Amino acid sequence: MFRTTELSDPGFENGNLRFITVKTPNLKGRGDICVFVPPLEALEDLPLVILLHGVYGSAWVWSQKAGVHLSAWQMMKNGEIPPMVIAMPSDGLWGDGSGYIPHDGRNFEKWIVEDVPQAVRENIPSVSENSAVFISGLSMGGFGALRLGIKYREKFRAISAHSAITDLDQMPLFVEEPLEAYLQGDEKENSVWSLIQENPNNLPKLRFDCGKEDLLIDYNRKLHQQLLDHAIDHIYEEYPGEHEWIYWAEHIKDTLRFFGGLK
Repeated sequence: MFRTTELSDPGFENGNLRFITVKTPNLKGRGDICVFVPPLEALEDLPLVILLHGVYGSAWVWSQKAGVHLSAWQMMKNGEIPPMVIAMPSDGLWGDGSGYIPHDGRNFEKWIVEDVPQAVRENIPSVSENSAVFISGLSMGGFGALRLGIKYREKFRAISAHSAITDLDQMPLFVEEPLEAYLQGDEKENSVWSLIQENPNNLPKLRFDCGKEDLLIDYNRKLHQQLLDHAIDHIYEEYPGEHEWIYWAEHIKDTLRFFGGLK
């Protein structure tokens, strides 16, 4: 249990969004999590979707720039997806983006994989140890979702990524911090494909998509082709669009349908 936790007061919450702040040694300080909890009674063991943001963002961006909580609730009311809880953590707020990896004396990886699910379970009664856990994200968060979902495959039922960075070499396209600040000592930790090659026959369910006009489209196509060449089961989709919120606000719905359809 976290020694220090703050949970938002339901009397002041809007849009069924709750906010959790916990202190963790993985961040050497506090981390924030925005959580969407569907307003339904007597729910138990709800699936947990961990949704990672991209560079420059924080715990609020998926709700306040994409309205994911509004889309998810409407889809639940329409019967498109089952009830689920969506946790939207900050990345640890290092530089332009932490990359969701260990560096600079902090473990942004364990913050997501260990602390976030624990904090949700401790504060949201409808999520338990029996809840299935899914992970998704956009851009840098897409890299985080792919990398962490593959590396910690025993923890995640499925992975979905949007407009994903696929290798840390692509981080300089977005951040001011030098690439050397991110690179891991074990080179396979820097690449989604390298991690897949470690154990290609035991992966969570996997999907990813990218906009056809996105600056990361060629990297996503390359990963798709590598998966095809090695007969690794996955879903890859392309849609019109650039590296922008209008694209992610629409296609996060594909992720929710993908997760919601898995048993």
